Amino acid sequence: MEASLLASKFTDIYGHQPSALSTAPGRVNLIGEFTDYNLGYVLPCALNFTTQVMFKPTSDNTITVYSLNYPGEHDRFAAKDDIVEGPSQWGNYVRAVAYVLRRRGYELAGVELLITSDVPQGAGLSSSAALEVSIAGAFNHAFNLGISAQDIALIGQQAENEFMHCQCGIMDQLISAKGEPGSALKIDCRDLSTESVAIPDDLSLVIVNSNYPRKLVESEYNQRRLDCENAADKLGVETLRDATLERLNAVKAALTDNEYKRAHHVITENERVVNTMQALRDNDMSALRKLLTASHVSLRDNFEVTVPATDGLVEIIGGALGERGAVRMTGGGFGGAVICLCREQDIADVKAAVDAQYEAKFGLKADIFVCQAGTGLSVQTLT
Repeated sequence: MEASLLASKFTDIYGHQPSALSTAPGRVNLIGEFTDYNLGYVLPCALNFTTQVMFKPTSDNTITVYSLNYPGEHDRFAAKDDIVEGPSQWGNYVRAVAYVLRRRGYELAGVELLITSDVPQGAGLSSSAALEVSIAGAFNHAFNLGISAQDIALIGQQAENEFMHCQCGIMDQLISAKGEPGSALKIDCRDLSTESVAIPDDLSLVIVNSNYPRKLVESEYNQRRLDCENAADKLGVETLRDATLERLNAVKAALTDNEYKRAHHVITENERVVNTMQALRDNDMSALRKLLTASHVSLRDNFEVTVPATDGLVEIIGGALGERGAVRMTGGGFGGAVICLCREQDIADVKAAVDAQYEAKFGLKADIFVCQAGTGLSVQTLT
C-alpha cells in the first residue's frame, strides 16, 4: 500500500499523523529444506510481498494495534504489565514480540500501530515472520532500542517459539530482516552468517500454492527430526551438517532405513544449496533444473514430505517447461507450495498448464504468484 494512503488510514483511526513506517517482507526458500535444524544451509529470498506497520509512540503505557486486514478488530494491552495471550490471533503476534523484548530486558512504553499486509496467508510465504519482524522493527525504532537486524530476527523466532508455541527455525525471520534486493541469501544455520547471490534479472520466481488441506503433521515432523538426530549420533557427528555420504554409507548397516534416507537427503541438500548459488551466478537454467529436480525427488523419496498434489504440480509445470524451467516443492511439505524458476516469457505456459490440468486431476484450484526478490526490513521516519 502507498505510504500516503496508509498514513491517511492511521490518521482516520488515531486522529493524528504517524511518525514512522516499518516494512518487512515474506519469503520463499529456493532450496535447502529440513537442513535448518541440522545446522546446515538454506537459500531463501525476500519477496515483494510485505507487511507494513505505521506507528507513533505515545506518552502513556498502552500499546494499541489495528489491522486493515481485519477491519472492526483491534487489540490493546499495557506495555509494562505482564503480557499474556489476548483475544485476537493476529494481535497475539504483536504481544509475542513485546513479550520477548520485555524478557530480554528492553523497556517498552505506549505506541499506536496500524498494520497492513499483502503477504498471502496460508501460502507458505511466511506472513507470520513478516509480521513479527515488522513489529520488532517498529518497537526498535519507536523506543530507540538499538537492536541489530540479526537480533530482530532472533526476537521474532523466540516470539514464535515461546509465545505462539510454534517451533520454527531461524530462516523465515532472518531473511525477512536481512534480505537484500534482487538477491537470495545463503544462511548458515550454525552461525547465522549470510552470503548473498544475485538472482538474474531475467529469472522470474513463480510460486504455486497447491491449496492441499494440510493435516496434523507435527508428529511427522518430530519423527523426521528424531531420525536425523539418531542418524547423526550413529555417524558420530554433532549434526548432519558435519556428515558426508562416504561416512553415511560406511555405517549404513547401523541405521534404520528411515534414518539412512533422512540423512542422505540432508547431506545432499546442503551440497545442492552451494551448487545452486553457482548456477544462479552463471544464470544456468539447465543446472538449476537438475538441482531443483534432485531436491524434489529427495524430498519425495528420502524425506517423504510431498503429497500427490505437490508432486502433480511439479510434474505439470515441468512437463510444460521442459528445459526452460526449474521446479520443486518448497517449504515444510505435506501440502503447501512449489517454486518455479523460469524466464518471464514462459510464465504464461506455467499458468496455462496449471489451469488446464491441476484442478482436473486433483479437484483443487491453485493460486499462482509471480514474485520478485525483495528487500529486508526497513524503517522510515515520516515526521
